Amino acid sequence: MKGSGLQQTEKDPVRAIAARLKIEREARHWSLSELAERSGVSKAMISKIERGEASPTATVLGRLSGAFGLPLSVLLALAERGRERFSLHAEQPVWADPETGYTRRAVSPPNAMLELIEVSLPAGVRVPYPASAFAFQHQQVWMLSGRLDFQEGPVLHHLGEGDCLLLGPPVDCAFFNPGKEPARYLVALARR
Repeated sequence: MKGSGLQQTEKDPVRAIAARLKIEREARHWSLSELAERSGVSKAMISKIERGEASPTATVLGRLSGAFGLPLSVLLALAERGRERFSLHAEQPVWADPETGYTRRAVSPPNAMLELIEVSLPAGVRVPYPASAFAFQHQQVWMLSGRLDFQEGPVLHHLGEGDCLLLGPPVDCAFFNPGKEPARYLVALARR
């Protein structure tokens, strides 16, 4: 269905994320400078993202969501807003990190209490997240195919096809694909 700009924004994950970031910043009465200071992301980059001139990387989104005190999944779910209970594969929002090729498909209908996210991490790619990106949520990672090295604070977990990891308390983490093929995994998130 063709419609308003709002509907088009909801179908375009990059534009929806840009709009949500601006809403979150303005709701807190933060300037671009204040968000930059709190997140460690440059003021110029935040401005470009909000204007839709740059697509944020996974690392940048993790820093911004942490500054807002929101888990990354909640920030993205708010951007993907909607009230449907059914999520057609062809209409599930897919976001791709322009820097690494990491892709994230929101499988669950928006705003579900349990969120299912399908991720594809290219070979040799490492994506770090600050502990704040994991706050206020329970998270499990279930490997669908490939290999994943998950650094959870000082602990390194090696996951292969079929393995499932329940994450512990929030700490700085990094996802790394040591294989030669993309790592595909499902992330299940429940808010605390």
